[in-house]
Amino acid sequence: MNMKDYGLTPDMTTENEKGIPARVIAVHKERYALFCEYGETYGRLKTKEYYGGFEEFPTVGDFVRIDYIPGSDSRIIATLPRKTFFSRRDPDIGRGEQIVAANFDYVFIMQSLNQDFNEKRLERYLTLTLQSGAVPVVVLTKADLVEEQEPYIRCVERIVPGVKVHAISARSGLGLEGLKSYLEPGKTVALLGSSGIGKSSLVNALTGQELMRVNGIREDDSKGRHTTTHRQLIMLKNGSMIIDTPGMRELGMWDVSEGLGEAFADVEQYIGRCRFSNCRHLSEPGCAIKAAIASGELPKERWDSYCKLKREAKYSDAKDIRMREKQKRNKGFVKKSDRSKTDWTD
Repeated sequence: MNMKDYGLTPDMTTENEKGIPARVIAVHKERYALFCEYGETYGRLKTKEYYGGFEEFPTVGDFVRIDYIPGSDSRIIATLPRKTFFSRRDPDIGRGEQIVAANFDYVFIMQSLNQDFNEKRLERYLTLTLQSGAVPVVVLTKADLVEEQEPYIRCVERIVPGVKVHAISARSGLGLEGLKSYLEPGKTVALLGSSGIGKSSLVNALTGQELMRVNGIREDDSKGRHTTTHRQLIMLKNGSMIIDTPGMRELGMWDVSEGLGEAFADVEQYIGRCRFSNCRHLSEPGCAIKAAIASGELPKERWDSYCKLKREAKYSDAKDIRMREKQKRNKGFVKKSDRSKTDWTD
């Protein structure tokens, strides 16, 4: 198996670059599990390149360049450009962007057919997926828990027109055959869904092995327990790959302008068609949004969802700006304090 099998394409690298290419297959705090032309190995970040601010910190799915060291941890010296990625606000410092998964071709947007099924969450996940640059696929898990799957499928098709929908059961094998068209050699699929919707069971079913621990369903709310503890990329027997990471649960709605426009194209087609350019879509005459809702062309629920996600993204952006400004003020205070100490001691 070589780097091509792990998804590396010729356009990702150039000649005369230092080191050799590798792919991040798992993240364990400051230590990275890698695959390179010599097989599986481990690596740590080269301090100057990463902590000096010259390189993007790598995550699971990233392609990197390493100084390979046989029998020891290699040095990761560069992160290659990403074709797709998921990001969130950095939970450790409360600001800035943290990439949690990269370089995937498809995203399985997963919801289970029990009490986890949620239309609003589906709209949110679709927006995030379209923003990532990957192709969304809706996977409805635990289909064996309901008598009829069709009403759920029709509901999803109404919310996300044009997106493929699959109802599956990892326990019985129902619908798993339909996922094989996405799981091609060299292709990577990212799993996106809330805790306990059957991601671990799906991975085990697709690999035919108990690779991931599975916990039972809680009787009080029919939800599963979260079992993924670290970011990882799993190679299937046919050469396709799956990315699962607990960080997917905390993806934020910031910088989602492209994804929101694609996910809500039926809504945005009316934006800019009002009589007044500064229309707030409340009580102004000639409002295209109000007219579309009144005629039934635009469901009010879709408009409400669009507005909610728009507000959340705006709030997230504003919060990030406030955090940066606060950091600058604190830094300025520290410098001023340091100068005062210097003056006193002199």
